[in-house]
Amino acid sequence: MATKDRLGRRLIQLYVGLALYGASSALLVEAGLGLEPWNVLHQGLAELTGLTIGVVSIIVGAAVLLLWIPLRQRPGLGTVSNVFVVGLAMDGTLTLVPEVHALAVRIPLLLAGILLNGVATGLYISARFGPGPRDGLMTGLHRRTGRSIRLMRTAIEVAVVATGFALGGTLGIGTVLYAVSIGPLAQLFLRVFDVPAASDGSTVVAEGQPRGAILRP
Repeated sequence: MATKDRLGRRLIQLYVGLALYGASSALLVEAGLGLEPWNVLHQGLAELTGLTIGVVSIIVGAAVLLLWIPLRQRPGLGTVSNVFVVGLAMDGTLTLVPEVHALAVRIPLLLAGILLNGVATGLYISARFGPGPRDGLMTGLHRRTGRSIRLMRTAIEVAVVATGFALGGTLGIGTVLYAVSIGPLAQLFLRVFDVPAASDGSTVVAEGQPRGAILRP
């Protein structure tokens, strides 16, 4: 029964965390003061194609997941769920939240989005169902090239931010604030929501990742 309870808690954490991640990203979009790196790219592609940012997020996530094949990465339930749940939650939240223009509202919206993103990150990573597709790309390149995770992550995020900004994605103070605060926030909530690993090793994917890296959908 204890094992079933643990699995149930992990599943709840996974899907609540992914849904909240999408919602938090939508709040950053509504604030209009700067997005996290990958959503700068998603927003730029959305402007180019006319698709919603959530749909673009799903398409990009699926494309990145295909890159796992030559890198010999193994996706988990969380990896596949990540592709769809975050994008759907983002579009759903953008539909529900009214547009705001006053800076006095946009700044609290930005701060709420960053804080909620930290909570969501702690929830879904602690569930231990595998990294998001974009972070799997980072760790896969690290293993294949022998370069550090820090270097791979920096190179990937610089590339996606530059491309997204060139396409019309929002880059601003929110991007900088997100970059400096998401690490401490995620580490805090990783401790809050941590689920002890099952002793029999069942259904656990990507052990050791939660403490070693901040994973993003």
